[in-house]
Amino acid sequence: MFRGVFEESIIHRASQKDLIDIRLLDLRTYGIGTHKVVDDTPYGGGGGMVLKPEPIANALEDLSDPGLVVLTSPRGKSFTQEIALALSKQPEITIICGHYEGVDERVRTLFVDEEFSIGDYVLTGGEIPSMVMLDAIVRLIPGVLGRDTIETGDSHYDGLLEHPQYTRPQEFKGLNVPEILLSGNHLKINRWRRKMALKKTREQRPDLFNALILSKEDKQLLKGED
Repeated sequence: MFRGVFEESIIHRASQKDLIDIRLLDLRTYGIGTHKVVDDTPYGGGGGMVLKPEPIANALEDLSDPGLVVLTSPRGKSFTQEIALALSKQPEITIICGHYEGVDERVRTLFVDEEFSIGDYVLTGGEIPSMVMLDAIVRLIPGVLGRDTIETGDSHYDGLLEHPQYTRPQEFKGLNVPEILLSGNHLKINRWRRKMALKKTREQRPDLFNALILSKEDKQLLKGED
């Protein structure tokens, strides 16, 4: 599952340039007994299987420095762009992929520093959430994209959704690129982009918009839009 993602595109190029170092540990390698058992039925009854604490503890001990230990879990706090930025500055991160009915609570108590969820839904395992988080983190590491991603205006920077983007052709199926983007006036273009980002956020994510502290200029940009 991981190789398909990590050996392609931006993450792969970052690895080739030694900007990141990703090591995959198969929990089954650290399983208990002849059959390398990694899970068991939950105490107290109930369906599903729970990941045992010993294999996870053994895997962590095999790392010289696990750094910040993260667990993927529907119980975790929502993973955001702000969290991705903070994690991109960590020298070492270890992500434990939750699975089945969950992970023995003692793993959380003894080893886990942070718990994150990528949404209010349940998946069969934490592998995909860990890939999502790593993709968001890696692209923020200096040198990975060859530009300062903090200043690109991507969605969720400064609490806003991204402004509309256009490229060639200038006209497509009767729809034209906004004239202001063809003007060459970068001051006006930046003001337009800010205005569009504010409008998009207000229309599509009112929860984010209501949390914003609008500047006097922002209010002026939106004046007359209501």
